[in-house]
Amino acid sequence: MIKILKDTPGHLLIEIEISEANLDNSDLFKTQVTELLDRHKKNIVIDFNRVEYIDSSFLGSLVAILKHAMAQKLDVILTAMRPDVYELLLLIRLDKVFKIYGDYQEAASAI
Repeated sequence: MIKILKDTPGHLLIEIEISEANLDNSDLFKTQVTELLDRHKKNIVIDFNRVEYIDSSFLGSLVAILKHAMAQKLDVILTAMRPDVYELLLLIRLDKVFKIYGDYQEAASAI
């Protein structure tokens, strides 16, 4: 479901390898990302370029992952979102909670 694209000293870049981020895969996603946080102790940059649809259960998993990261003094950064997915995050004001960037280069320069 996720793939590590880049492992730098300060962060991991991971890609979500599904087009529909929903209840069917939200628990697995949460488990995989929290395990990465625990194992690597690095900030996580999540590339959403393949995600065409996201539901509330998956958004809940994202928030749970962020809470887990914050407890370790780490961050979760979102990048490369399609317009519909980004607009949903704006609508429910998750842009106030997550750092969201247009692409990986923009996110990496801000970390």
